[in-house]
Amino acid sequence: MAHVSIIGTGAMGQAIATALTRGGATVDLLGRRDTAALAGDVVVLAVPHAALADVVATRGAELAGKVVVDITNPVDFATFDSLVVPADSSATADLVRSLPDSTVVKAFNTTFAATLATGTVGGQTTTVLIAGDDADAKTQVAGLVTAAGLRAVDAGSLRRARELEALGFLQITLAAAEKVSWTGGFAVLD
Repeated sequence: MAHVSIIGTGAMGQAIATALTRGGATVDLLGRRDTAALAGDVVVLAVPHAALADVVATRGAELAGKVVVDITNPVDFATFDSLVVPADSSATADLVRSLPDSTVVKAFNTTFAATLATGTVGGQTTTVLIAGDDADAKTQVAGLVTAAGLRAVDAGSLRRARELEALGFLQITLAAAEKVSWTGGFAVLD
């Protein structure tokens, strides 16, 4: 049985915890300031992009040797008009540089909490897009996703994190403008 530590107790952290628990994983849900050890082999960073630097500063040594799942979307929440990372990079690329002894995977950033909790988007199974450079880490995360009753799609290497963040940004801005529901999202069909 998989053991996952989730840092972040907001809507996304709780939804991911619910889904992974539904799939049989043991899940520790920790607040950003929680001092409990990271017992999971997989650690999900379910925090806002702006909080990543603090998490790395306080937990970086503990994250060494673990699969770290970045769910962030580096949206400029003051204006909702851009991402706050350079056009040729991603929040995930910055995280990789900050955690050289961890295996970083991008996942869950293109889904809303409600679709993770229900497992559906518009009558379709919720799809979690996964990007990473380590095949074993992606397989491990995909296994957690599918055990939870969700669909996992390999989106390619970590270079695809930029596109995943742009897709997450689009979805967030559409929901914020009330053009789509926060219980909606994009579905990937065969």
